Amino acid sequence: STAADEVIRTWAAESRLTLIERDLTGADLEGALLLYAAEDDPARDLETAQMGRKAGVRTLVVDNLEASDFITPAIVDRAPVTVAIGTEGAAPVLARKIKSDIEAMLPATLGILTRIGQAFRDKAARLPGGRPRRDFWSSFYFDRGPKALPQGPGAARQALDDLLDEATGKAARPGHVHFIGAGPGDPDLLTLRARKLLHEADVVIHDRLVSDQVLELARREAELINVGKVPFGPSWKQADINALLEQHGRAAQVVRLKSGDAGIFGRLDEEIEVLEAAGIGYSVTPGITSASAAAAEIGVSLTRRGRNSGLRIITGHETEGYADHDWRELARPGTVAAIYMGKAASGYLRGRLLMHGANPQTPVTIVENASRPDQTIRQSSLLSLREDLADISGPAVLMLGIAPRTLAAQTLQEAL
Repeated sequence: STAADEVIRTWAAESRLTLIERDLTGADLEGALLLYAAEDDPARDLETAQMGRKAGVRTLVVDNLEASDFITPAIVDRAPVTVAIGTEGAAPVLARKIKSDIEAMLPATLGILTRIGQAFRDKAARLPGGRPRRDFWSSFYFDRGPKALPQGPGAARQALDDLLDEATGKAARPGHVHFIGAGPGDPDLLTLRARKLLHEADVVIHDRLVSDQVLELARREAELINVGKVPFGPSWKQADINALLEQHGRAAQVVRLKSGDAGIFGRLDEEIEVLEAAGIGYSVTPGITSASAAAAEIGVSLTRRGRNSGLRIITGHETEGYADHDWRELARPGTVAAIYMGKAASGYLRGRLLMHGANPQTPVTIVENASRPDQTIRQSSLLSLREDLADISGPAVLMLGIAPRTLAAQTLQEAL
């Protein structure tokens, strides 16, 4: 082409390709296997395509799927592991982004490890199928193999022999329960550790509010058990959940998936005590709680100099629990509190605060389904809170003393 892009000219200067600065002719296509029409000129690209078809050469017209004989996927090559990403020509930029993400996820040494593992498969067949064999290969590909490979392929092969000796000489892997905070619903807000443990679990015992998008990250063979509790409706009893954890936790790798952070209104201590009494191992992986997600969505921090140096996190699910709160302190100007499960008790909450001197116009932001696609944000006040909650059906956190960003700045300025 006489109008080559600067990137093409750079590659030509680096001898990565041969650039001939003239128009294409039919003679250029003799012996060609593929032809790409990519001049960013629809009319000229179609002329090139016609020339290609006349010469019997398969042709691709960039950004024109209908005029193309084939498509070229983006390739991640970790031979013998190969990943192809195609968008049928609809979104090349998206394909390149996915390729970049996969390249970052798959180390360059993966191909070497795969070939070493391939030669070892007959020996590994001595292991029983299912969890023991999956643990063996996971340990090699994601832990022992990458650590040994810098010392050479021989060290990686030795790591496989050592792993096999360990796997065939030890007792079955003991059961374990991983308590994981699933966050407010957006799977992108899960920690890396949570994703890894969720993918490795045999059994996933989850709450009602854990999103389907998060549950989809569990491996296909895992058993999913919904132990959701419906406010004022049919629910699992805590004693039954405890028994379930003990039953599966003795021999399986269990993920106990709780919405938000497992340690905030998740009855974490009660379930841990059951496992400790049964001698079952456990670990806790924190998650993003709804208050943090809600504050992020409305663009306001949970603490701010000149407004509040502390944060209260309370629940409105059990109204009798409200008797323990310092209502006078909660009613003070500048106090910030995140109230979970507060819809049913909103009238009680309003009455108590007003009784102790709270300003009726104290801002309350209602964030329903924080971080999820169906999220809603509603600005309310203490006086109108109960009425503004009337048509809220999803899980909502009430941000007492906080207004969305534009109103918050104005309110703070007035207070100062």
